[in-house]
Amino acid sequence: MNPSPRTNLLNLDGDGLGRFVAGLDQKPFRAKQLMHWIHQRGVADVSQMSDLAKSFRLQLEQIAEIQALPVLSDQTASDGTRKWLLDVGDSNAVEMFFIPEEDRGTLCISSQAGCAVNCRFCSTGK
Repeated sequence: MNPSPRTNLLNLDGDGLGRFVAGLDQKPFRAKQLMHWIHQRGVADVSQMSDLAKSFRLQLEQIAEIQALPVLSDQTASDGTRKWLLDVGDSNAVEMFFIPEEDRGTLCISSQAGCAVNCRFCSTGK
């Protein structure tokens, strides 16, 4: 018998994390702690989340993971623009761009493989 797949915590928003920790009989503030560790501190190793109870960390290590999409390519243009090609599975990929500007930056994220916008610099729609 195959073990149950682990829950990727990156696939859960705040409400989803709340439901997830409630299903583990944890208090609601644990979801906020997880959000902070994952999205503000960028920590992907549950064992490093020092303000979580050790028993909760051990439980999470058994049933959860924090796994970003695999990066197929990472390119930087001479103007500092960065382009990433991300593997979304089933032989599909999407692109993401960061375009730096003097006082801010713009992040463009393709939301689907096969995007119909067909920007000339993006291969997602091709």
